[in-house]
Amino acid sequence: MIRSGSEYLASIRDDRVVFINGERVKDVPTHPMFKPIVDIRAKIYDLQHAASTRDVMTYRDAGENFAIGVKLPRSQSDWWDKRRAVNTVFNEIGGVVTRVGDETVGEMWSLFDGQDVLNEVDSQFSENIRNHIDRVVQADPFHVSANTDPKGDRSKPPQEQDPDMLLHVVKETDEGIVVRGAKFETAAPYANQAFTKPTIANWGNEAYSDYAVGFICDLSASGIKMICRTGFAGRSPVADYPLANRFDEIDSLVIFDNVLIPWENVLFYRHTRAAAFIRATLHRYSAFAFVQRNLAFADLMIGAALWNVRQTGLDKQPAVQEKLAKLAVYREGINAHLTAAVALAEISPGGLHMPNQSLLYTGRVHACSQCHEMVHIARELCGGQICVTPDSAAFEDPESGAWLQKYYTVNEDWIADDRRRLLAFARDLLNSDYAGHRLTFQLFAQSPPFAHLGAVYRNFGWDGPLEFVKNSAELSDGVCSERTLDGWLESQPHPDAG
Repeated sequence: MIRSGSEYLASIRDDRVVFINGERVKDVPTHPMFKPIVDIRAKIYDLQHAASTRDVMTYRDAGENFAIGVKLPRSQSDWWDKRRAVNTVFNEIGGVVTRVGDETVGEMWSLFDGQDVLNEVDSQFSENIRNHIDRVVQADPFHVSANTDPKGDRSKPPQEQDPDMLLHVVKETDEGIVVRGAKFETAAPYANQAFTKPTIANWGNEAYSDYAVGFICDLSASGIKMICRTGFAGRSPVADYPLANRFDEIDSLVIFDNVLIPWENVLFYRHTRAAAFIRATLHRYSAFAFVQRNLAFADLMIGAALWNVRQTGLDKQPAVQEKLAKLAVYREGINAHLTAAVALAEISPGGLHMPNQSLLYTGRVHACSQCHEMVHIARELCGGQICVTPDSAAFEDPESGAWLQKYYTVNEDWIADDRRRLLAFARDLLNSDYAGHRLTFQLFAQSPPFAHLGAVYRNFGWDGPLEFVKNSAELSDGVCSERTLDGWLESQPHPDAG
């Protein structure tokens, strides 16, 4: 059954060990640095019940409502429904959030596709993944992802340094496996569970490794400690930093200090082929939601830039229109990749409806590799005032405020308060500490740029261009590929398709 916001809040009021700013957090939902983002996650749960959004956020099965975001994608319409639900959330909260569950649960669907690999080790593992996917649908937990380790000295294999630099199994028991190490996880302090798996395949040619382990972790389990980076919320007035105070998603170093993982939560263990499989296919579904976040961020940049040039009367200048057009091309490039990935979706090895992998991964590269350039264009369009404008207190002060009212009122339509609000929003979107953090996060959130391009390399259809040139250049019959030119041409979308 879908949860309510209050049920979610109660679920994270447990004995979890969370530190931030050198203090132990007594109550995560009410701590000032966690409360804004926790409230947003609770609101998303409540949107599943609200009469105005219930039909968009949920689907019915066997007389019950379930969350759209965690539904296994078995049809093209499932993806349109997921996209519509995410857009509804962003419109309701007035911003963009990344780690709220729908974009991480797809990582388990990749293991659903790899059950034959899991069965090579133990059929119980494939049964475990099916059970956990069913549990996510039924129980509606806040599910996040654990990937990156501290890593230590990356010139050495894990066996030649402190073994805890990479998460690993230290013992097997009748109840399960015991693990040690650490992972960086966004949103872990206020989530229910995490799909925890290796981030590298640095075990050489070994068939088995204690580092090749993947499991579902209860984030309130004994032995887990979370040490968080300082949050942005509460550090400056909301009026001056409206995004940082509402949408900061807290990252944490999650330490596994001899944590018992029950056997029913183990999804693969020691089998390096299973670990390599999940690393290669990890984002075949979850990249869709991640790229959709980039699309929403592009809309924020366009909106902030366009409102600014309209306020100042520059929107009719060709040079300004050219920069706005560049933002629009970036935005529509993301939109086109998302749309085409669904329109030309493929059937996965597990029978799921999988976004077209080449289009999805090239869309991710387009969105991430150009993001910093688009941020700079948006900064140009917003102008230098986003970095020199006084804070809200100066506008509210009777003496200094009178002068600011004079110089920040543009005309009868744009008064000083509107001007200040827009500049504060643009500063927080593009220039603040929060903005810099978010830009870096987008660069590495689903793996670094070289891995993005590696995914494109593995999923692009190279045979078609090879065959095209082979025929055009009349190369010898000894030069061949797996697919014929006719087969490749037939596989290309018809201009009227979709």
